[in-house]
Amino acid sequence: MSRGLFDRGIATLSFDTEQIWGYVDTFGEQQFSERYPGAIEAHDRLLDRLTNGNVRATWFVVGAMTLPGSQGGRDERMDGLPRSWTSKVPAGTENTAPLWYRRSFFDRLRHASPKQEIGLHGGLAHVVWDHPEVNREVAERELAQGVRAMKEAGVTPLTFSHPRERERYHDLLPKYGIHCYRSRTPTLAFRLGRTLAGAALRLADEMRCAVPPPVWPVRKMSGLWTVPASLFLYPIGQSRNRLVSLQSRVQRFRKGIEAAVRSKGVFHYCFHPDNLTESPDGFSMLDDMLESLTRARDAGDIDISPMGDIAAFMERNHPQYVN
Repeated sequence: MSRGLFDRGIATLSFDTEQIWGYVDTFGEQQFSERYPGAIEAHDRLLDRLTNGNVRATWFVVGAMTLPGSQGGRDERMDGLPRSWTSKVPAGTENTAPLWYRRSFFDRLRHASPKQEIGLHGGLAHVVWDHPEVNREVAERELAQGVRAMKEAGVTPLTFSHPRERERYHDLLPKYGIHCYRSRTPTLAFRLGRTLAGAALRLADEMRCAVPPPVWPVRKMSGLWTVPASLFLYPIGQSRNRLVSLQSRVQRFRKGIEAAVRSKGVFHYCFHPDNLTESPDGFSMLDDMLESLTRARDAGDIDISPMGDIAAFMERNHPQYVN
């Protein structure tokens, strides 16, 4: 693996901030609320912990969440997107459809201290880029409208994550001002995706508390970098916790920090804020993780940096680097 890029290890946290947009093709509002009780409040609770710990992170936000409201599937912003997706989107505002529209939280995030990095998650409506009805033109429409929505809310996104890690059309990203995106976790379990074999390997990694791999930035093309994920939070719902205790998630997080310190690489930890509400102990688990992270930072062992800062460092200091 590559060495010598950084003076010390780096930890970066990234969150796919989507609420019910990430489940448009899966289930409705009632099922979402039952599975993720308190999902709306989870974003504020997470941000509180970061600001209290002086931790900067990368928040990938679905563009439509930043809207004050919309006409739902009939909104002109959604013209050209798959009807199988947009027909399920309700008209409304944050007051009437808070699982869909969260402008007030976005404004709070925008003004948080320390400054949080705000990137774009997928585009306007979390349309998955390898959906059967999505071609290059549709993906570009989704991306363009997502960037437009975010700019209207006061942020120009420079970083990006694909919905469900279904990567496509990378060359569209710099066209719309994106300089860095999160790529897939470089382990066999995640390369296998949502298959039985992939699920079995991910469970095995959790049960044995496998060390998450440190990663290094990669120059995808001129002006575009990727920072791969090291590890996603393994779900913490009751059915998973029967097999794997919450403490395993904390242990793997700590091992990821230690591996990044040893290798002077990046430990890139990712999750959806909603995931923290699957268990009543989700935020206690997070507190243990953040305590380990800030202790390592305060000891001078590791830096904490959002993704965009890593990409900017690479562009300044190693513009031709390829891992």
